[in-house]
Amino acid sequence: MKLYKVWTLLCCLLLTSTFVVGCGSDENDEQDDGQTEVFDAGTMLNDFANTVVLATYTDLDDKAGELLTAVKALAADTSQANLEKAQQAWKATRTPWEQSEAFLFGPVDTQGLDPALDSWPVDHVNLQSVLDSNDTLTVDFVSGLEDTQKGFHTIEFLLFRDGDQRKASDITERELEYLVSTTENLKASTAQLRLAWAPEGENFSGTVAQAGAGSAVYPSQSAAVQEMINGMIVIADEVANGKISDPYNQSDTTLVESQFSFNSISDFQDNIRGIQNVYMGKFMTDGQGLNDFVNSRDPDLDARFQQEVQAAIDAIGAIPGPFRDSITANRGAVQAAIDAVSKVQLTLEQDILPLVQSSEFN
Repeated sequence: MKLYKVWTLLCCLLLTSTFVVGCGSDENDEQDDGQTEVFDAGTMLNDFANTVVLATYTDLDDKAGELLTAVKALAADTSQANLEKAQQAWKATRTPWEQSEAFLFGPVDTQGLDPALDSWPVDHVNLQSVLDSNDTLTVDFVSGLEDTQKGFHTIEFLLFRDGDQRKASDITERELEYLVSTTENLKASTAQLRLAWAPEGENFSGTVAQAGAGSAVYPSQSAAVQEMINGMIVIADEVANGKISDPYNQSDTTLVESQFSFNSISDFQDNIRGIQNVYMGKFMTDGQGLNDFVNSRDPDLDARFQQEVQAAIDAIGAIPGPFRDSITANRGAVQAAIDAVSKVQLTLEQDILPLVQSSEFN
């Protein structure tokens, strides 16, 4: 259940706790003070919180609502057309969620929403045990199940069949009952997540935007900017060293994320697009991104990193689908993708994070 995240998060927290105050001899202090360029990250943090994070979670919640509508329509009329609409709605909802994994901190972490929405890998035997039970599959009952028995991949299991088009006529009443309840549970989680960041809710977007100016979580702008970078590091590590590497190294298709829908490659690309969104300060609209800060300090690093991120997206896209077959049949392409994503992680860890730590912010 994403256990490899724990070590990465601990490492990132250690990095975040180290703030570079400054170096140099006393005799150079006055000269250095006159030459130090202070970066005001207020606009960047506000745009990150609202233009990127809140906008992504709003889109996720909207798409989850559309998925629930499609699932209920399928339950009312179990036709092939309605099944295909529900399948497309599931894939559409995956896009903003996977992109949001570039910032798995704040309420998504503290409120346990990440594992509730997207625990993997899932065991189809474990899911079948729920279907075979005599329990009434209400929303309350499903909400109390293990994380691996609800969320995105339970819905995926019920809608898809290993990349083949499932026949609507094969779907049982019991499966429809489970499908509707677990989708209602997912929609409740996406609504909770959106409200956690929204001004009319818990307003965590304000907590980020006000870093260094009264924020209860981030005592400085630097702390919030480092949180942004650590979020990108975590997902780059997860994609390179977990999502892609685990099934590849073990030649085990049961470790593949989105294994029932064959949506894995799109998932991985959207994870890296999430890094791109954070770095460029954009989702549906453009804002000030981390690239503005990096470019002001090291234009060559900014240009190189932007190229590396796009190269990683392209390398993942170059893996022949389905991913589960390529872990054995196209190992060179899979390794190339791992290397490309690892380069993104390395640049974040060795170049961009230290640049932030050694810079002065308002």
